[in-house]
Amino acid sequence: MKPTLLDDISEIIDPGDALGEVLFGLIMALTWTVGSRLVFKQEGLDVGELVIATIGCNLAWGIIDAILFILGTTFYRSRRVRLFRQIKAAKNETTALAVIAKEFPVDEMPLSPKAGDTDALYRALLMLAKRADPANAPLSKADMLAALVIFCLVTATAVPAVIPFLFIGNPDLALRVSNLFLIILLFITGYAWANSSGGRPFHAGITMTCLGLVLVAIAVALGG
Repeated sequence: MKPTLLDDISEIIDPGDALGEVLFGLIMALTWTVGSRLVFKQEGLDVGELVIATIGCNLAWGIIDAILFILGTTFYRSRRVRLFRQIKAAKNETTALAVIAKEFPVDEMPLSPKAGDTDALYRALLMLAKRADPANAPLSKADMLAALVIFCLVTATAVPAVIPFLFIGNPDLALRVSNLFLIILLFITGYAWANSSGGRPFHAGITMTCLGLVLVAIAVALGG
């Protein structure tokens, strides 16, 4: 089977993170297009301003999300280095196991392991940590590529929002078509999310659509 675009993206970043970025971008675009009707209700819809604002907003948030990803990745790796140093510096095995258990709480995972299995897992991690030397892990080309993908995903979601304004002369009709495109994409995002996680695609699509619209309504109501 030929790999899909989502499969290609999944090789770079986690599918859930990718779809989350798409969802965020769609909500931002919808916030602008839905809110614009309220802002320009009396003055008339300025298509040029709306297109520039929508693209500019998603472009800005694409940059912000990419930078936050880099910062988060750096923080996560630094925390892991610190964790292994704490394990190696522990005064005794009990203290070291407590540090590992706090960092990797098995009871929060979607499984019910036996006590003996959990203890064996922690002891295996302890043995690995004692034998290894903590090493700094600087940002790699893969990390920068993942940040670039995040930027592209958030920015690209503005494209469906502005396309109708380029081909439809009636601003009100173009706005309705734009909103329809974005709502359909919300459903597709939820559907793809369920496919990746093993959920119910149609149910997830409807849920994602409703959730997205609620978040857009909140953002518009709060002036966002």
